[in-house]
Amino acid sequence: MIKIGVLGLQGAVREHVISIEACGAEAIVIKRKEQLDEIDGLILPGGESTTMRKLIDKYDFMRSLKEFAELGKPMFGTCAGLILLAKNIVGYDEPHIGVMDVKVERNSFGRQKESFEADLDIAGVAEDFQAVFIRAPHIVQAGGNVEILAKHKERIVAAREGNILGCSFHPELTDDHRLNGYFINMVKEAKK
Repeated sequence: MIKIGVLGLQGAVREHVISIEACGAEAIVIKRKEQLDEIDGLILPGGESTTMRKLIDKYDFMRSLKEFAELGKPMFGTCAGLILLAKNIVGYDEPHIGVMDVKVERNSFGRQKESFEADLDIAGVAEDFQAVFIRAPHIVQAGGNVEILAKHKERIVAAREGNILGCSFHPELTDDHRLNGYFINMVKEAKK
């Protein structure tokens, strides 16, 4: 069975676990870097990127997360997870994990009270996907190898580069599991 890890330091961990299991894969909450060896793909959940970074540093995860990506193992960042994956962040000198060739802007759709839902067409995934945006970032620039999967009001909100997937919204906060299902299929392809 495919084993999908969810980085369990902070954020919407339980919701991703439910979604992964609904897609027929095994979900493992990752709280120690050694657990990365046990999984086939990793989801970096939505939450608060600054807090997540502090916990990544506190628990010495950074090198292991970068090595996971270098091994070609698929990673999926949702909302704050996208910020962690991006090579460039508007207003910051250094990235976090920095493995996806995109530039992101934090909170680009507004603060908490400006949260909203929108129906998106996500290439290769779904039409009319109900996306939940909470203090969401968006992709300002994407490198040449990055495939744009979805936009909202001309802003890039979902993209893929090889085995790295990222989105601005929270797919785990609805009962629509198609985007996590798409990621699980990426993981299956990578294992072949």
